[in-house]
Amino acid sequence: MFSGIVEEAATVVALEKEQENLHITLSCSFANELKIDQSVAHNGVCLTVVKLKDSTYTVTAIHETLIKSNLGLLKIGDKVNVERSMTMDRLLDGHIVQGHVDQTATCTEVKEADGSWYYTFEYDPSTGNITVEKGSVCVNGVSLTVVNSQDNSFQVAIIPFTHQVTNFHTIQKETVVNIEFDIVGKYIIKLMSRYMQK
Repeated sequence: MFSGIVEEAATVVALEKEQENLHITLSCSFANELKIDQSVAHNGVCLTVVKLKDSTYTVTAIHETLIKSNLGLLKIGDKVNVERSMTMDRLLDGHIVQGHVDQTATCTEVKEADGSWYYTFEYDPSTGNITVEKGSVCVNGVSLTVVNSQDNSFQVAIIPFTHQVTNFHTIQKETVVNIEFDIVGKYIIKLMSRYMQK
């Protein structure tokens, strides 16, 4: 489980395709603190550390992960938002993030607003996922508050610190991002759909 408070943007240093899996090797400041079998969120996707070497670590994304996230689009040198899993002694500063990306969305606009930025993202609503005004959403692993919630799009406001520390500074129009919708909302949608079928 994660909070959506990204620790830093790691750098992709190697990519290796093996059948339908993708081994992703990254470099970050806490790589030497990791252990094999530890969970780390990558652009919001929970992946397991499978290898440690020379201040880098490797995780593996399977086919299901690659088709539902933007990890299959990664190139060497790309920045990936990373967060280690929560511990019981940490404050929950963001919101409850499972590390289970629901789908991708595409950035349709980036607008600067006197020191902050508004990003608009559009997604396929046929999946049944929704946002609500002032609700929580996780974009590339970053816990954010929804503004201007629409049927198939939403905006988020990014402060300078988040813009600098995460890979938001690399996001531009047409960039594909990972979205994890609020878990409470997903349960409500599921329950309502069952109720409406009766």
